[in-house]
Amino acid sequence: MFTFLSESFRRRFERISARNLCLYPARYRSRFCNILLFLLFLFPFFSVRAQGNDSDYSKFLHTSSKHASIGCASCHHRADNSSRPSFPGHKDCTGCHLTQFTTPNIPMCSICHQSVNGDDPPRKSFPDKFKESFNLKFDHAQHMSGAARPRSGCTACHSSPLRRGMALSIPSGLGAHDGCYTCHTPNAQANGRDLASCGVCHAQTSYARTPTDSPAYRVAFSHAQHTARQRLSCSDCHNYTPGLAQRRRVSSPRAQEHFPAGNATCATCHNGRRSFGGDLDFKNCRRCHTGASFRIG
Repeated sequence: MFTFLSESFRRRFERISARNLCLYPARYRSRFCNILLFLLFLFPFFSVRAQGNDSDYSKFLHTSSKHASIGCASCHHRADNSSRPSFPGHKDCTGCHLTQFTTPNIPMCSICHQSVNGDDPPRKSFPDKFKESFNLKFDHAQHMSGAARPRSGCTACHSSPLRRGMALSIPSGLGAHDGCYTCHTPNAQANGRDLASCGVCHAQTSYARTPTDSPAYRVAFSHAQHTARQRLSCSDCHNYTPGLAQRRRVSSPRAQEHFPAGNATCATCHNGRRSFGGDLDFKNCRRCHTGASFRIG
């Protein structure tokens, strides 16, 4: 709590305390002297601590206030179409941390290097998993028409196995770069707009994701076609639980409709085969999902 006290303030405190000590009755002088000596004993330790640096340079966090304000390209340079970003070079770090690079007692080198011995210490392997999401953003509406639409349609990104709670499998982790880099190659552009930089998909600020039960997942569904024509009953898709509130007794498939939950699901019939005289290819998500608002954030 004394880290803010300067050397001049400490000396002034000593002079004032010694002068005022004579004004106290004898029975208080002993107690006051003990307190004063204790404080003076602690001052050197607090002074040393104030001159030090409490930052932990053995760890790196993208979410720290200073790092979060820096663009991805400031440290990661995309030289090829590899799905793994490259480690920053020394020049990228010394732009802000020159003092730490010249201070041997601060273990900044251990963030990237396995050891700090030798002229060319080996680097660590690039991590496979991160606790940070890097504010990923994606809009289906921008990928549903023109040159932006993948040739293989929805299956370019979504494929089996099915994943509970969402539509089909959702690309995630570094492996997701492989799918995105099919179109977002280095130096790629569309109508003069950059498609290659990290900021196209990763925002520096927090990005609000669209809930899976949002109208963004609008579904064109006709009960008439699925009951009278397809001879389905309500219980084929909905569960009924007595005792709950009226509006909650009948279960709603929502996003779970792609995953077997005890009753029939969309995937039960829309399984990639033709039936009922129509194309029920489940790979064509737009057969059920319509509207420009179909997007995921």
